[in-house]
Amino acid sequence: MNGKKKWFCLDERALANLIVVLIAISFYLLISHLDVIHGIWNIFLGVAMPFLIGFAIAYLLNGPTNYFETHVFGKLKCRRGLAVLVVYVLFVALLAILVQLILPQMISSIVSLYYILQTALYKLGGFINELAVTYNIDQSVVQQVTNQFMLSYGDIVSQASTMASRLIPTLLSMGVALGSGVVSGVISAITTVISSVYMLLSKNILSRQAQKLTYAILPVKKANHFLAVCSRANRIFSGFLNGKILDSAIIGVLCFFLTVLLRIDFAVLISVVIGVTNIIPFFGPIVGAIPCIFILLIVDPWQALRFAILVLGLQQFDGNILGPKILGDSTGISAFWVLISIVIGGGLFGFPGMLLGVPTFAVIYSLVGDWVRNRLHSKGIDAPEGSPVTPPPEE
Repeated sequence: MNGKKKWFCLDERALANLIVVLIAISFYLLISHLDVIHGIWNIFLGVAMPFLIGFAIAYLLNGPTNYFETHVFGKLKCRRGLAVLVVYVLFVALLAILVQLILPQMISSIVSLYYILQTALYKLGGFINELAVTYNIDQSVVQQVTNQFMLSYGDIVSQASTMASRLIPTLLSMGVALGSGVVSGVISAITTVISSVYMLLSKNILSRQAQKLTYAILPVKKANHFLAVCSRANRIFSGFLNGKILDSAIIGVLCFFLTVLLRIDFAVLISVVIGVTNIIPFFGPIVGAIPCIFILLIVDPWQALRFAILVLGLQQFDGNILGPKILGDSTGISAFWVLISIVIGGGLFGFPGMLLGVPTFAVIYSLVGDWVRNRLHSKGIDAPEGSPVTPPPEE
């Protein structure tokens, strides 16, 4: 029995070739069935989205929960549950206050802005006609330019009525689906809230389970390194996100009071835009200020000038005083790498990429820095932080 030859045997080279062929086949199947994979991925996201949103809410509320649990209810047995309850009550109350105070003002501002834009279009049309009469421009050319760049209010109403008449049968046929969609949305919202509450209440249990799973899968040394990286990433992300949200809220409130003081129209709408876009590092004030300036130029150029000066002052205050005071050195990367991470993250993933690109790049930057220092140390090269590299003498 022992003398029989094995009918199937692979050496290392043949095994490597087989793995390459299997990878190539898998890649071909992946490319040729992208629509199926995309559909499966969408189904997975649809099922997992309430839990992902719940995790995001729990992650953002973890800091306030830790504060109440440690400093307010530290001597009570049920301190975790009380802390979660207080944080959620405050969170819901804050949302209700913001919706009650800000939403009506924003709707009113948007309606007023619509009528102002409509009046500006009519005035622009009249100005073009006056120029045509003054300089004897052919009316057909004027009419062509007007039709190309402007739509009258009657045309807009007519088009809206036509679209509504076409959409009514479709909307009626979608009534049942819409009702089921509302029910599904309510169920998803309830699932999101419950999952976020459970994550906050059981975060220690979930953390221990994740650690056990990590040590069960990876060797001890790699597991320790992986958990250390996760701890560093959590520290960077939590410090950056919580600090940036607080910083943007302060800038939004400060912008509102200053716009009211300077008698700038649409104070609530402009302040919300500035506060939300200020979450984006580096480009945030510019992204929020440009559309607001264009809006104010239509209303009053002097208001646009005052607002531009105001935004410049807010940006300097935030970048040099408020931001460093709140954020500190939470990312540990320079302004150049912040710019690179925002451009790449925004280009790949839009607004979420612009927001999360900075802490993500900060984690990668710290890991690459550790790897470089270890490699230089193994080669006997002295490279202290902020100093030029001192190579060892050649052998």
